Amino acid sequence: MNASVCPVSDDLLRQYDVSGPRYTSYPTADRFVEAFVAADYVQALTQRRSGPAALALPLSLYVHIPFCEALCYYCACNKIITKHHDKAQEYLRYLTREVELHTALIGTGQSVSQLHLGGGSPTFLTDAELLSLMTMLKRSFNFVPGGEYSIEIDPRTIDEKRLDTLAALGFNRLSFGVQDFDPAVQKAVHRVQPAERVFSLVAAARTRGFESINIDLIYGLPQQTPESFDRTLEQVVDLKPDRIALYAYAHLPERFKPQRRINAIELPSGGAKISMLSHSLSAFLGAGYVYVGMDHFALPNDALAVAKRQGRLHRNFQGYSTQPDCDLIALGVSSIGRIGATYSQNAKTLEDYYDALDQGNFPVVRGLALTRDDLVRRAVIMAIMCQGNVVFESIELGYLLEFRSYFAKEMEAIEALIDQGMVTMDDSGLQVTDRGWFFVRAVAMVFDRNLQTDRTRAKFSKII
Repeated sequence: MNASVCPVSDDLLRQYDVSGPRYTSYPTADRFVEAFVAADYVQALTQRRSGPAALALPLSLYVHIPFCEALCYYCACNKIITKHHDKAQEYLRYLTREVELHTALIGTGQSVSQLHLGGGSPTFLTDAELLSLMTMLKRSFNFVPGGEYSIEIDPRTIDEKRLDTLAALGFNRLSFGVQDFDPAVQKAVHRVQPAERVFSLVAAARTRGFESINIDLIYGLPQQTPESFDRTLEQVVDLKPDRIALYAYAHLPERFKPQRRINAIELPSGGAKISMLSHSLSAFLGAGYVYVGMDHFALPNDALAVAKRQGRLHRNFQGYSTQPDCDLIALGVSSIGRIGATYSQNAKTLEDYYDALDQGNFPVVRGLALTRDDLVRRAVIMAIMCQGNVVFESIELGYLLEFRSYFAKEMEAIEALIDQGMVTMDDSGLQVTDRGWFFVRAVAMVFDRNLQTDRTRAKFSKII
């Protein structure tokens, strides 16, 4: 693999090998407070019901399925390891209660243009359980034609027959958790799944007409080397998924208990990780993928790449999306949603989640009501993250302020990025350059009021 065709130098990648938010929201979830309770969420839903958003924009839905049959040692998700499928049946009953609380407030038949089932492993559910879940959701909401309806897949839990079921249920986008094709790496992270199985499933999915197939990869795992990851990159290029999500592994065993099973001695060095990233950029761009932003790549004809070209890219708690900016109802344990100018998160344990619903309450345990400053900065950060440019006049008219005066300190910080060729700026606004797009989080971080200390930044993943 020729790293020399990487569009940015290893030195620049090394310089920006720092921590920072992913900006699926602003303010970020670490700013949520327990003072935001279920009653505040009820108020936000009530305001939505009587406001223009209820008619103008469809909803987005996220459903968290926390169960997995086996533990992946790198995992930092909220999950429950079990082989007892009766737990899933009980969980679906409580999901139904949570949906019923929503429809009691906003009515049935609200339009939905985006659904994502995440986890955990959503394919832990049996076909009958998936049918039960989707029937309940479609009874409660109106899923509009042309929407994005996606599900995360553990390749070890499905076969071609299950792909037929997913297609029949209305899913049109699949995301396969691959991480790495190397057998030694798979063994080190306790996720053994032969490459042949993934190739077979992806081929079968294509024959069934799924609109987009995504592959998740992680670099920085134990036993990985630049040479071994090159082989995985070659296999992914041969597989040619519509989308690729490439994440950097963050080893935080003090925060995530499963990671304590990883032998830190087997982790690649910082320099090796930079090489893996550099080689990945070269491989995917050389194979014709469009760098959408952050850690996402897409083929030129994929809806995500088209949306980026046309300036229609959006971002929410599910990541980059082609769907318009809209309210997100999050269902299930630990789920994070957005209604109007509020964010909310459900209880993180099944016990607390079930207890709230048993009492007839929403299981919201923390969240945030955004201030005017939050809304201004969110508009600027999302413009950077999604369109790569900020038009000063649009922010000034939308929030009745003078941009350069309001962001005087930030304008000083932007100068350093201009000097590095990351950003250009004139009287009308600022534009992220082709080089800067690879470090778009660093540009957005300039406008994040909450990033005051390195201590704050240490809570986040690396920005590249």
